[in-house]
Amino acid sequence: MAKTIAVFSKIHELRERYYKALSGKASLVQILSEAEVAEQVYNSNAIENSTLSLEETEKILLQIDLDRYISEREIFEAKNLARVVSYIDKRAKEQELTLEVILSLHKMLISNIRDDVAGRFRKDNEYVRVGSHIAPAPHEVIPRLETMLSEYHAASRQTIIQRVARFHLAFEYTHPFVDGNGRIGRVLNNYLLMREGFVPINIKFIDRKKYYEAFGEYDAKGSTAIMEWIVATALTNSYHKRLAYLEGKTIMTLGEYAKKNKLSHSNLINKATRQTIEAFLEKGVWKIGAV
Repeated sequence: MAKTIAVFSKIHELRERYYKALSGKASLVQILSEAEVAEQVYNSNAIENSTLSLEETEKILLQIDLDRYISEREIFEAKNLARVVSYIDKRAKEQELTLEVILSLHKMLISNIRDDVAGRFRKDNEYVRVGSHIAPAPHEVIPRLETMLSEYHAASRQTIIQRVARFHLAFEYTHPFVDGNGRIGRVLNNYLLMREGFVPINIKFIDRKKYYEAFGEYDAKGSTAIMEWIVATALTNSYHKRLAYLEGKTIMTLGEYAKKNKLSHSNLINKATRQTIEAFLEKGVWKIGAV
């Protein structure tokens, strides 16, 4: 708890810097957001076992032909998720998250993939299993989601890290949809963050093992500690990236930075992973903004 609050204090400082640096640079923020869409789509789909690379994802979104056969499903998964990511950038600021909003986002996400289940919660005998976890019965879905939303708003004294982490774990535990639960759950993380004036996060494919450990911890102990760490580091990473650009720093790879300053590259990577230096991942490469 104390550790989470300490991390949030750091994030609060970064947030204040961000709003200060934001003045007069709305167009740059828009460019950064647009450039990030493909990474958001690639990482979220890769966590769900998509075979698309980041480069292939970018090509699909730019409507460039690929060098290999890609299933129609994977193409729609990329295009639909990109549409949702871009859509919530504005939508989150306009409307509170409700069951109706969740359903509309899901319909947008699953259209042309599973039209029979797009935009509706599980019903009748639609049970789902994730690994050894069997999700709650269909009739429990709506009451659980209503409780999640109520508890999220009622816990306003907790940090955004704690609230988003718990909501995400409870949402995925419930698995309210027949298909698309992981992707829509990660979209909702950003909806909640942006709704409260924070920047969006990108849970990376390289962190998938830790991400699944968070669900295991929640199932076994009801603990949100690992997910809080994931949300906190992702949020810190997101601010570091935006600040590097908004504050006009020279962007370089961590390898270049290490060489220039005669520092240990591996030591810097460790610090970057823990987010104890202002480094950020961009297209799978650790970078940093140098003064």
